[in-house]
Amino acid sequence: MSGLDLKRRLEGFIREVWDQGDVEATGRYLAPLYTIHHDPGDPWERRVLDLDGYKERLRQSRAPFPDQKFDIQRLCADGNAVAMTWLWNGTHLGDIPGFAATGRILRLSGATTYFFTPERTLTGHWQVTDRLGVWRQLQANAGGAAA
Repeated sequence: MSGLDLKRRLEGFIREVWDQGDVEATGRYLAPLYTIHHDPGDPWERRVLDLDGYKERLRQSRAPFPDQKFDIQRLCADGNAVAMTWLWNGTHLGDIPGFAATGRILRLSGATTYFFTPERTLTGHWQVTDRLGVWRQLQANAGGAAA
C-alpha cells in the first residue's frame, strides 16, 4: 500500500461520495466502522458509524448543498494516513436549522487526515474547518436573495 495508492483512493472517495453524492459508493471505500475522531461543530464528532450511519451522515450533510464540490489543494501520505487540505463550495439550496435556503454560494476551507486499513478502506478522520466563517456567511445571507 503506497502513499500514491492511498492518495488516489482518497481522491476517488471525495469525488464519488462527497462531490457526486453517490451514497452506494460508500461501500467501496469504507471499513465496517468509521470513527470521526475530531471534527468540532460536526454533529457526528467522536461517533463511530457503521455503513448505514455513514450513508445517513452523507445524505444529511449534502441535503442543503446538493451541488457541493471539494477542490483538493494538497494530499500528503504518511503510513496509513493521508492528509488533505481543501476548499469547498456549495449553493445553499436547502434549509439548515436557523437558516432558510438562500440560493447563495457558501465557501469553506479545511484540513482533514483520513485513516486507512491495510485493505485500503477508510476507518475515520480527524478534521479542522472554518465553521465560524460559514456561520458568518449564513448570517450575511439570511436577509438577502440569491445574486
